Amino acid sequence: MKDTPLSNCERDFLLQAIEEKKRLDGRQTYDYRKIKITFGTDYGCCFVDLGKTRVMAQVSCELIAPKENRPNEGIMFFNIELSPMASPAFEQGRQSELSVKLNRQLERCLRNSKCIDTESLCVVSGEKVWQIRVDVHMLNHDGNLMDAASIAAITALCHFRRPDVGIQGDEVTVYSPEEREPIPLSIYHMPISVSFSFFQQGTYLLVDPCEREERVMDGLLMIAMNKHREICSIQSSGGIMLLKDQVMRCSKIASVKVSEITELVGKALENDKKVRKAGGRCGFAESLPQERITALKMDKTPVEMMDVTERANDIVQKAGVPPQTYPELSLNNSCMNHENVSLALYPPLMLCHTVSTVAP
Repeated sequence: MKDTPLSNCERDFLLQAIEEKKRLDGRQTYDYRKIKITFGTDYGCCFVDLGKTRVMAQVSCELIAPKENRPNEGIMFFNIELSPMASPAFEQGRQSELSVKLNRQLERCLRNSKCIDTESLCVVSGEKVWQIRVDVHMLNHDGNLMDAASIAAITALCHFRRPDVGIQGDEVTVYSPEEREPIPLSIYHMPISVSFSFFQQGTYLLVDPCEREERVMDGLLMIAMNKHREICSIQSSGGIMLLKDQVMRCSKIASVKVSEITELVGKALENDKKVRKAGGRCGFAESLPQERITALKMDKTPVEMMDVTERANDIVQKAGVPPQTYPELSLNNSCMNHENVSLALYPPLMLCHTVSTVAP
């Protein structure tokens, strides 16, 4: 992954602004960017917008054989894709150092924290268990990918419904959503990551750094926590030494932010549930404004423009007026653009525009 380097003037401007407690987008030191959560048409598809950072999470499941050392537990699998669509710095088809780091941090945040009851994913002990796969795709990169990924992943897991199964002897039957209602996952708590960036060897810190702020930071601290103030994982990068008071201060800030984000996720899930229950329109497409193209839309009845002269002569004959009393009709430019022509002297011309409409 190759980032475009910042110029010295740009770097000095960013650091000077941080020293004066000012940010490029007008936020305060501890403010998050605006968070927007939308869902796809299918269960388990979630889009999260964190400012201009955009992430999509998709949850899927399949029946596989369990691990030998854990025959009664299901399997959780996480995969983060950094697409070149999100940033020119991302390369297609190869795992970068950033993607490996984000994947490990997401596993620590969600799988190692035991937020999901994996024993409830067991179908037949030692033979069949559910594997839950969470694919996180970065659609646009403007900083703080970890926080956006953790919000999208846990929200998609809460939104997901796995198929119901039936067991008769040694036979396992997987029922479709039309046959039986899908079953939600058993989730104990919702761990969410909060990122802190440090500048000038820990003198200044910011919450939710954007992409340009990440380029000039000295270190990053990611704290995954739930609303019960239980720390699920903590990760520091950048080689900066942090004091105990700094870590405790960040944990207190994270507890407030996690409570706010958890409440937002709960409201989004509740709203989606009400819409689906009421039979209304739901999904990502319905959350976008409906832009309609009206320039190519034909509201009027199409007009037949073939053989206009013959049609006009027929109308004149039916009206009982001798055609020789009128000059010959022509629709060329010289006739229509002549200044002395009066439409009142040519009633057949008016008739050919009104009567020659063709019914649909």
